[in-house]
Amino acid sequence: MTLLEILGKQATKSAFFLNNATTKEKNNALKSIIKMLDKDMEIILAANEKDIELANKNGIPETMIDRLLLTKERINTMQHDIQTTIDLDDPIGKVDHMWRNEDNLLIGKQRVPLGVIGMIYESRPNVTTDASALALKSGNAIILRGGKEAFYSNRALVQSIQQALELVDFPKYCVQFIDDTSRETATKFMQLSDYLDVLIPRGGANLIQSVVKNATVPVIETGTGNCHVYVDEHANLTMAKDIVINGKCQRPSVCNATESLLVNATIAKEFFELVYPELEANHVKLRADQASLVYLPSATLATEEDFATEFNDLILSVKIVNNLDEAIQHINHYGTKHSEVIVTDSYQHSQKFMQQIDAAAVYVNASSRFTDGSVFGFGGEIGISTQKLHARGPMGLNELTTTKYIIFGEGQTRR
Repeated sequence: MTLLEILGKQATKSAFFLNNATTKEKNNALKSIIKMLDKDMEIILAANEKDIELANKNGIPETMIDRLLLTKERINTMQHDIQTTIDLDDPIGKVDHMWRNEDNLLIGKQRVPLGVIGMIYESRPNVTTDASALALKSGNAIILRGGKEAFYSNRALVQSIQQALELVDFPKYCVQFIDDTSRETATKFMQLSDYLDVLIPRGGANLIQSVVKNATVPVIETGTGNCHVYVDEHANLTMAKDIVINGKCQRPSVCNATESLLVNATIAKEFFELVYPELEANHVKLRADQASLVYLPSATLATEEDFATEFNDLILSVKIVNNLDEAIQHINHYGTKHSEVIVTDSYQHSQKFMQQIDAAAVYVNASSRFTDGSVFGFGGEIGISTQKLHARGPMGLNELTTTKYIIFGEGQTRR
């Protein structure tokens, strides 16, 4: 039996245990994890330092190292998100609705766990705690396969989680970690269909496409974010400037960062005069269409590829559009169905944008940076789904459940 098969068997047994655990028991397990993260804080930070040192040696860009970095404050945020998960209602066992059919059968639709979740992800160690906490609360066992960039951090976090589980008499195999970061093992993991009920990739486009291409397990696609801000002719331009700067500059390496700016032609000159100095001050490299170059002295001419790229860096593609319809057409063509923004004071334009944009999250007058399970009140997230089947947008507890029908009879037989 291979290592992955052993992990799968252990996860299946643990999933049965979790399916029968009470809400109080699951919350106690999560409280134990919060305490263990305090106890192991220095061990976790030391492990993260190893990852940061290797990342610097390997020439990983600063924006990506920021995704990898752990501090006491970031671990405290991870603990806060686990506490939020504790405070949320447990979806398991809830009956969405019940009815009687013509045979007098009482039929209900009940929330149940997915079972065993496989997770393949890159760089960000907070995914380890987010995914573990959400899986546990929703009654799912989880097998984690993090990227090599965060290997030591992820291993230390899972060791702490497993110790915390054992302290409250939970199987430590409710949360497991694959310590082999080879592509060969990753591919075999994607095909562990005898044990995994669902596979969730979280990372860049290459990772997600590799999983979609190679997996024999059902996949929920997450992550890739070519997010746009459209500044309408009816926009408050100061508000628009703040939204663009926040979306691009606060954390440029994350999937909900702004990657492309569309500006209505009638207000282009005035808006660029307002936003350009701040983009320059934040060292944002601009790749602009021919019409925008007139207003952006430091910009280079954008290519077709630039408008389709998730930069994960201080780079922004820019285009002037003639009207709302052109903006919508551009976004639906180049976007990755993640998060899209319109800045406008026109109710009609905002409603048209929300109706016609095909994305998991559509904003009016707010930064795309808010697309986050923690911000939405989900207690962290296991990922942001950009597909349409099963789940879409930030995935919290409810998105890690499925349903089964429960039927109560009084001896009925079908004629």
